[in-house]
Amino acid sequence: MSILDENQKQFLLDSIRNIPDFPKPGIQFKDITTLLNDPKAFGFLIDFLTDRYARFELDYVAGIESRGFIFGAALAAKLEVGFVPIRKKGKLPSTTIAEKYSLEYGFDEVEIHIDAFREKEGSRVLLIDDLIATGGTAEAAVKLIQSAKGHCVEACFLLNLEELGGAKKVSNLAPLYTLLDI
Repeated sequence: MSILDENQKQFLLDSIRNIPDFPKPGIQFKDITTLLNDPKAFGFLIDFLTDRYARFELDYVAGIESRGFIFGAALAAKLEVGFVPIRKKGKLPSTTIAEKYSLEYGFDEVEIHIDAFREKEGSRVLLIDDLIATGGTAEAAVKLIQSAKGHCVEACFLLNLEELGGAKKVSNLAPLYTLLDI
C-alpha cells in the first residue's frame, strides 16, 4: 500500500482542521493538530508511511522544524532508523552546516549538525514535513542533507499546496512524494 485511495485521502483530510484567515486574511490555514490528537488518523498515517518506506532501506529520517519532527520521529522509531532534526538557525548545540533560503521579504536559514549522519557518507535519508508551499525551506533542507554527505532518497509531505509551486522546485533536487494535493 504505497498510494492512498480516495477514501483514505478523505479520511486524512477530514482529520485536518481549516482555519480561515490565519495568520492573515485570505489564508486558509491547515491545522494538523486535529490529525495529531486523533489516534486513528495519526496511527493510520504513521502505519501507511511505515509500510511505504520499509522497502527504502533508510538510514535516517530527517524532519524539518517543527511539525516535521513529529512525523519524522514517529516514523524513524517505527522504521528503527535514526532521526535527524533540521532546525532554524541557532537552535542546534554543536557544529552545524547552514543553508539560506528566500522569503517573501528577506531570507531565513536552517541548519543541520555537521555529523548528523555519523560521518557515514551516502547515508540514505528520507526528508519529511507536514506541508510544502513555496518550497524554500524544503529545498534548503535537501541541500543540507547533501552538504552533510547524505543522500535524500525522497522528500515526503503530508500536504502539498499545489498553486504555490514548491513541490516542483524540490522535485528538481530529490524524488518527491505528497499524500494530499490541495
